[in-house]
Amino acid sequence: MFRSAQRFHEVIASDLPIIAYNGAWIQDPADKKLHRQLSVAADICVDLLDYLAAEPWRSQLHIHIYRDDELYVSESNDKIDAYQKRTGCKANLLKDLREIVDYSPTKLLAVCHHEGISEKLVPEVRKRYTTEQIYCTQSTEFYVEFTSPIATKGQAVKFLAEEMMGLKPENVAAIGDNFNDKEMLQYAGIGIAMGNAPDDLKKVADYVTSSVDNDGVAQAIAHFNL
Repeated sequence: MFRSAQRFHEVIASDLPIIAYNGAWIQDPADKKLHRQLSVAADICVDLLDYLAAEPWRSQLHIHIYRDDELYVSESNDKIDAYQKRTGCKANLLKDLREIVDYSPTKLLAVCHHEGISEKLVPEVRKRYTTEQIYCTQSTEFYVEFTSPIATKGQAVKFLAEEMMGLKPENVAAIGDNFNDKEMLQYAGIGIAMGNAPDDLKKVADYVTSSVDNDGVAQAIAHFNL
């Protein structure tokens, strides 16, 4: 979420816009200007919500929906409480999430209750919808994200670099640790995978740094003199 990312933006004292929601949202914290906002089509949202609300998925996950930088959920549980605490963002409780998906939200997130569910869900969703209808990716072992088909981190970094800053891909370095970073690493002149990233992401990277627990980002910055 944009408002969750702002605290980190302030710590590093950046003067650049924030890319949020897996590339669907680009906003400048300084003047609040929204440079890009992409949504999932309402009809796709409704169909996807119905699909995930039916078995076998219903008992294995719950849904987060994001619109206008607000989080909406249909239940309270320990995982949602932990998410609110970690992000510093309060969830809005809606009995029926259809109330918000009808307004073309920015992102849907399936929070899987156990490891292994996300790996099963992603290929099933990709069989159900075309790449022109929705972008589906796994961002952690428990998170599956759904955004506009043109909302990827790769497209967002390209927009920020080329349209807003006048840079070329070879002027860009990107660091990622999961499948939702793939397009970004492929776009950047230097694509760096964290040591704790999945092997399939490491295969598309130009360089693999150490893990997040081993200060891999700092090591990569030092290695390339960024």
